[in-house]
Amino acid sequence: MKMKKNILIIGLALLGLTSCSDYLDVDSPSKFSDDYVVSSIVQADRLLNSVYAKLASKNTYGNGFFTTFLLNSDVEFTTSTAEVQSPSRNEYKLFDCEADAGSLLSMWNSMYATIESANNFVGAAEKSELFAARDSSMLQMVGEAKCIRAMNYLDMVIMFGDVPFSLIRSYDAEDMVMPMAKRDVILTTLIDDLIATAPMMQFSANLTEGVERCSREFCWSLIARIALFRGGYSLHPGASKTDVGTMQRASDYLDYYKIAREYSEKVIKSGTHALNKGYFEVFIDECNYKVASGDDPIFEIPFTQNVSGNVGYAHGPSGSDSSAGGTEGVNKWGKSGGGTRLNSFYRFTFDEQDARRETVGFWSYSYNGTPSIQNTYNNFCNKWSKFWDENATLGYQSGENTGINFPYMRYADVLLMFAEAENELNGPTDDAKNALKEVRERAFRNATNKADMVDAYVNVGTKDEFFQLIFDERKWEFGGENIRWKDLVRWNLYNQVIYKTFWNYYGIASDDYSSDVDELFDTYPRQIYYREVSNPGDGSYPNKVMDVLEFFTDPEYGVDCKWKNFTVEYLQLDPSRLPPITGSNAWKFATWMDWQSDGYPKAECRCSLRGYIYADDQGQIIPSTMPNYSASTDLSALPPVRYILPIPSDAISRSKGAYTNYYGY
Repeated sequence: MKMKKNILIIGLALLGLTSCSDYLDVDSPSKFSDDYVVSSIVQADRLLNSVYAKLASKNTYGNGFFTTFLLNSDVEFTTSTAEVQSPSRNEYKLFDCEADAGSLLSMWNSMYATIESANNFVGAAEKSELFAARDSSMLQMVGEAKCIRAMNYLDMVIMFGDVPFSLIRSYDAEDMVMPMAKRDVILTTLIDDLIATAPMMQFSANLTEGVERCSREFCWSLIARIALFRGGYSLHPGASKTDVGTMQRASDYLDYYKIAREYSEKVIKSGTHALNKGYFEVFIDECNYKVASGDDPIFEIPFTQNVSGNVGYAHGPSGSDSSAGGTEGVNKWGKSGGGTRLNSFYRFTFDEQDARRETVGFWSYSYNGTPSIQNTYNNFCNKWSKFWDENATLGYQSGENTGINFPYMRYADVLLMFAEAENELNGPTDDAKNALKEVRERAFRNATNKADMVDAYVNVGTKDEFFQLIFDERKWEFGGENIRWKDLVRWNLYNQVIYKTFWNYYGIASDDYSSDVDELFDTYPRQIYYREVSNPGDGSYPNKVMDVLEFFTDPEYGVDCKWKNFTVEYLQLDPSRLPPITGSNAWKFATWMDWQSDGYPKAECRCSLRGYIYADDQGQIIPSTMPNYSASTDLSALPPVRYILPIPSDAISRSKGAYTNYYGY
């Protein structure tokens, strides 16, 4: 057994990384020869399980990417009342963080611990006799480790830009410090690695764990996703370290759209996945611990009940601790955080018959199951929730670590990636339209306006018109999945969307219609009537036990809090048309979007995008160079959003000058 004196330095986590399999109590590969570690498929599988275990870290895919690093956009939105940077310096969603923020270092270390664990497995496996003999099980497992490594590197590149990069485990490394690499080089290297790997892998239908393991179709899908980011825009350093930087993409970007088209098409033509289940049904099944086969999920990050995974705790309606209710309490599911929030205006962008709008949540729950209206600045993402588990598996004393899987890659994404790439290369062809129609068909499967919303909807004639359809469709399809801001970055539209989002909130809060460029302010409901009713138990709401809220709907105008057909005319209706707010049949009344205090917009509407655009309590827009929004505003001239995160200070200091921060950090 040879031992190397060199230590791979990328952060605190790796300094003590003597084993990539502590989670499963497996012996460290640093103690034994490669032949011993992977001398059998059983031993190799145990080692690979440790790679999956690190993927489930609470600092990353187990929680952090649903909460801390879920950046604000026109889909996901978390508010802030802070006029100045917080002492924690970790306000990533506000684009106002610093390199010494603690959660930044934790995430960085966890990502590289997972990468190192994958490198350990690949390094040992590729030197084994089983690999040399081209054992199919060993080849499959090497492919799985490479996919996990690639998805971690991809997300690191998206968040940090240029990052330390190596496909060699620290055990075999010659350098003391992992070398920094350019993002385009990293993504191209990953694409080439996965293209070579994919033929060695099995389809999910042939894997015992199905979509809970990386498969050939996931490998293809991941190639397509990486290629779109390689062909897209990203923020690059400016002329000096203090510059925010500029949005750029490589001149060979069309080559990568071709790759994205080719590999997304491979998944489609394989026939291994389809959109057979209803939209909401996909996520409800995950909440009930049902692993799908051949449907929308292509790869689900596998979590373990009471051990890992905050999907279903961060997502869904918040719920107070139920211990006061005891075993007889109505809330049998326990506490839920509900921290993954959606933009307040997001719900009004859907067609009212779009099944996906049902994933926008309007109320929370107390310990005894009483619903309370969510009347603030955002809404819950109801795709996943522990409350949707019909068996209340975790119990009334449970909290985090729901063990609900998260679908890192869905077939709907593959269809939309194909449609986007095909359109970019060849315009809105029938192939592109058919892929988009397949996604929309599921969303409107039971709608009376299906013909208009599917076939007629996609019948546009120009490349730009079809791109706008893709722009909207991805917004509606992936709410709460930490995809929207990343899409906006690669399209170079993040600054425009963030700017318009600020003026939507600020304009409504200040009653300033000069920023109502799209003439939407009067379509938002302002007076809401609602009441608590017994759960119908018919499946119209995912939880079939706890009470729900009913919103008043006028028989003629069909108005409730959910849709954008609430007009000024309705405000002037005869009061006799409105429901009673007193008496035995009383409805509760709320003023929606009441976002003023003493005549000024509340802090949540001024400070929640503070690192990009902010209004102080006197109405002064900061920075002063940021224009007020009007029909004449040149959105293409807006400064870029500093979404890129800084390399943690600790990683920089330990690199002995090899790493440095730009973008004004």
